[in-house]
Amino acid sequence: MQANIAAVIVTYNRKELLMQCIQHILDQQGARCDVLVVDNASTDGTALAVEQRFQNQVRYRSTGQNLGGAGGFNFGMRWAVEAGYDYIWIMDDDTLPQPDALAQLWAAHEHLGGEYGFLSSTVLWKDGKECRMNRQKIKKSFYEHVELLQHGIIQVEQATFVSLFFPAKVVCQAGLPIKEFFIWGDDIEYTRRLTVRQGLPCYLAGKSIVIHMMQHNTGSSIALDVPERIDRYRYAFRNESYTYRKEGVKGLAYYFAKCGLNLLRILTQAKDHKARRMAVLLSSMVKGLLFFRPQVEYAAAPAHPEDRPARS
Repeated sequence: MQANIAAVIVTYNRKELLMQCIQHILDQQGARCDVLVVDNASTDGTALAVEQRFQNQVRYRSTGQNLGGAGGFNFGMRWAVEAGYDYIWIMDDDTLPQPDALAQLWAAHEHLGGEYGFLSSTVLWKDGKECRMNRQKIKKSFYEHVELLQHGIIQVEQATFVSLFFPAKVVCQAGLPIKEFFIWGDDIEYTRRLTVRQGLPCYLAGKSIVIHMMQHNTGSSIALDVPERIDRYRYAFRNESYTYRKEGVKGLAYYFAKCGLNLLRILTQAKDHKARRMAVLLSSMVKGLLFFRPQVEYAAAPAHPEDRPARS
């Protein structure tokens, strides 16, 4: 395989997990890629750890401040595109790609003739079962291409940034993740930008497997989450308003229905802080619908062939 691929890892204060993630990428079998580490200004010695353990095996940049996951992926995908890579493989620092994860993504790329917006890996939790936070949304009309199932490929409508593979030309066309999202929903907005708003076919490459080393294998729920995480949902409902507002009346209807369902769950299922949970949800809806108007940024294509990276 001669493809020019960059694996982009976004990290923040999780150097031990990052070390494992990098090593799993360097140990890939049947495929090669360069490793680009985007550090959201970690304070736990990440920079020194990367330098001491991996020396010249990886490329490292600090953002200078914590940009959140959204800002980190904006930074990293821009870096990869403008450095001249042809394909970009992105993931969080707690992702452990299995030995043939990249090779299987490339096999799916070849089966599809390179005609896709993104490829998503199967994401498992530490116990080998589905990681609930990273469940892809299968496209309802997937059966129109049922022949792809024999290759472990199925068409999807959205996915997360835990092992997502793009042609750089798609990133140039669609733009970068919206850094103002900071955390929460940047991956859903971006993948739906490709599938729903730009109409690009995108796929789950089921034979490409990664392990997501999350502490708990749970989904997210403002009604059930612990009190110290409630304020994080300000980003969730604000950001989702942007995502679904961009999809017109149908998208807005879905957004309002989802918010209404969450309010009902708070009233019927929350064991504490019901008023606080409701206030976070409602204030975030208002802020998102009336005031949140971020702009999509675009990476610049390399100006000269010599800007392309040398193979390590």
